[in-house]
Amino acid sequence: MTHTPPGTLYVVATPIGNLDDLSARAVRLLGEVARVAAEDTRHSARLLSHLGLNKPMVSLHEHNEARRVDSLDRYLEAGEDIALISDAGTPLISDPGFVLVRELRARNRHIVPIPGPCALITALSAAGLPTDRFVFGGFLPAKPGARRQALEAWKVREETLVFYESPHRIVHTLEALHEQLEGREVVLARELTKTFETFLHGTPSSLLAQLSSDPNQARGEFVVIVAGSPPVAQSEQQAIDADTLLETLLAEGVGVKQAASVAARLFGGRKQTWYARLQGMKGEH
Repeated sequence: MTHTPPGTLYVVATPIGNLDDLSARAVRLLGEVARVAAEDTRHSARLLSHLGLNKPMVSLHEHNEARRVDSLDRYLEAGEDIALISDAGTPLISDPGFVLVRELRARNRHIVPIPGPCALITALSAAGLPTDRFVFGGFLPAKPGARRQALEAWKVREETLVFYESPHRIVHTLEALHEQLEGREVVLARELTKTFETFLHGTPSSLLAQLSSDPNQARGEFVVIVAGSPPVAQSEQQAIDADTLLETLLAEGVGVKQAASVAARLFGGRKQTWYARLQGMKGEH
């Protein structure tokens, strides 16, 4: 009796709006797999119906993902191929799937990505901000204090910043950007690939004015793209790093002579110069 080889988990990107963006490979695989693991089975059933498919579906979302691993692994062990899809775009990118993929990889299951639409890449490609280096922050925290703390950490990054945002929080996010990153160039990419796709450019304050004058521009899902921080001059950055180091050494009770030796080794210069600087800092406390 021949043993059926284990199945494959296909991580399939689906359209973020325009159904024509679904690749021919994705269509073929959705037709071939034994079942589909979907973030919202009702939402994904409409996509499958559009393709003329009727597949067994399993819900996989943030509240049940860990519990689904064993049952999906049993399907794979039985030789079934499974497609993992999210409501829109590439699974795992601010969507469920990470826990499943991590656990199945640990079990040496075969996992194949089927590339396709992704909102952050789509937005970056047409935003007009630098794309050679960027960082993706997902959704900013909903609570004002946590959102401010997050932006405080992000604001020093020189790379282009990319976030996702929902319509009911976009104004609050722009207000936070106005408070902490005013003057930065910001692009709001809205309703990507859909009928009312829009790219709005400006500073946080000018974008707030645009949304206030036309409330329709606050509807839909957003990708928020923010210009990175201007590069800090090396000498200025070194001064900041040196001060931080010296303050830390003094706070930890390291002697002035020893601290001066450490600073000279890390930053160069004469020990006597660092010694005098440390003495001055010590006298300020």
